[in-house]
Amino acid sequence: MGRNNKYSFEQKVQACEDYLSGRKSAVEIARQLNMGIGGECHIRQWSKKYKAYGSSVFEETHHNRTYSKEFKQKVVKEYLSGRGSLKDLAVKYGIPSYETPRQWVLSYNNHIELKDYDPKSEVYMAKGRKTTFDERLEIVKYCLKHQRNIKNTACLYKCSYAQVRSWLIKYELDGEEALQDKRGRKKKEEELSDLEKAQRQIRILEKEKEEFKRKYELLKKAETLERW
Repeated sequence: MGRNNKYSFEQKVQACEDYLSGRKSAVEIARQLNMGIGGECHIRQWSKKYKAYGSSVFEETHHNRTYSKEFKQKVVKEYLSGRGSLKDLAVKYGIPSYETPRQWVLSYNNHIELKDYDPKSEVYMAKGRKTTFDERLEIVKYCLKHQRNIKNTACLYKCSYAQVRSWLIKYELDGEEALQDKRGRKKKEEELSDLEKAQRQIRILEKEKEEFKRKYELLKKAETLERW
């Protein structure tokens, strides 16, 4: 199944032709398409791609595009050497969104290895398997240690994606105790002691703090890269 595009092929082509011909401004076109704040930026980006590759750039694909490790490294090195902005490189190589090479650059600068695309679609379809408490704890800790990569963790431990995600959420919310086999039953708020309520609230706050810190560091890194 392809991606769900908000704007049709015809709308995108018409928008580019109107903009490139000078008949309408990017702001006017964005307003007509109800694109909201920043919509004119999308119009300009569409137009760059349209000018470089023609209307075929807007044809719907029925699978995610794949990029090799070598290709990712090539794009990252071009960006870091100043041979184009993220948006320019996305247009140059026909990458649908400049957010894709941005993530490659962030990974590279954080010493996270760029790898060949490996969908591992089987982990989404896999049936859950029985596990012990020790196994669940090991799986969750491995996932956290490896950038919360649920897909790779599920593949490595031969579990389903849904299982690993569920264990990760329980662990982050209620700690190791939540991974005990209680037939999936979680204590209701009124069943908790004052100490348990306090501990749960602390875990929630710590999780929110870590998530905020992670997002802040990524945004700060991205802003720094954009100024290069």
